[in-house]
Amino acid sequence: MLRYNICAGVRVVAIWSGTIRWFFLVLLLAPLPLMAADDADMVLIPAGPFVMGSDEVDKNQQRSSEYGVGKPLYLDEHPRHTVDLAAFYIDRYELTFARYREFVIQNNYWVPQVYKDSGYLLSRRILEVADNETLRRLANETFRLDMDTRQMGRQALLDAIEQQRRHMDTLPVSGVGWHEADAYCRWAGKRLPTEAEWEKAARGRDGREFPWGNHWSPEMANTGAPVAAETDPGVMPVGSFPNGVSSYGVHDMAGNVMEWVADWYQPYPGSQYQSGDYGTRFRVVRGGGWGGVGHYSISHFYRTAYRFYLRPDSAFSDLGFRCASGKTVDED
Repeated sequence: MLRYNICAGVRVVAIWSGTIRWFFLVLLLAPLPLMAADDADMVLIPAGPFVMGSDEVDKNQQRSSEYGVGKPLYLDEHPRHTVDLAAFYIDRYELTFARYREFVIQNNYWVPQVYKDSGYLLSRRILEVADNETLRRLANETFRLDMDTRQMGRQALLDAIEQQRRHMDTLPVSGVGWHEADAYCRWAGKRLPTEAEWEKAARGRDGREFPWGNHWSPEMANTGAPVAAETDPGVMPVGSFPNGVSSYGVHDMAGNVMEWVADWYQPYPGSQYQSGDYGTRFRVVRGGGWGGVGHYSISHFYRTAYRFYLRPDSAFSDLGFRCASGKTVDED
């Protein structure tokens, strides 16, 4: 397990470059600049009731077969019910690479695979000790720069890599399991949102089918369905779809990355649906991820009531989280 090691002023960084693995031992006596915590960038969700879940049905399981999903559609959303929540705060955006990096460095914490694969922790100060051949290899194989690096000089290579790293700062962190998400939120003085809190922040008091309204609009979210581009851009910077914001002003609650919430996958009160997956083996994820071109772009997976679940140690390139704070749920 790779951690970001800080010991006696020595930072040991493992660098992966495509199929070539190599190591630098870099002495950096000055601390890395850290971004300040941004507790102010949270949205207040007012106290009061909202409608959670749905009573939709998949007649003859037609859609379930068509979509190729492993569970019946809608049934774990039953019954549609009222939940009365105390006021709480939720992050306006999904947690970014930059925010999680601060946590990793300050706590000598586990480094997500996406950081290793992308070279994100390779700061300019580290890269300046590399020769030009190594920089070009990193630019092409690790940072995957879309440019011809063969004629680029040293400073141009460093500038291009640094620009890519700054772009990564704005991406939602991904490839983290439930325990890592929970640990970050606790470190930040917050917590993961409950499933009910997440759904209320996404659908509002008026029970919207999607965060922006009741009609599917693929241009409102990053779902792996290219709308204005020839190719799918993958995970995008948080807040890239301002027209898809929820009624409370919370961004990216459909698409980009799926989001861990606090709850185990359990039936709602009054549910008649029985599932062998209910219990304390799986945690709920919400929001639907980017996932890539294909069935992930089907609108069903981006509904505000849609529930999915994964083992807590699951980690995917379109699985992240956001934090909440405040009291927890009271149900009627």
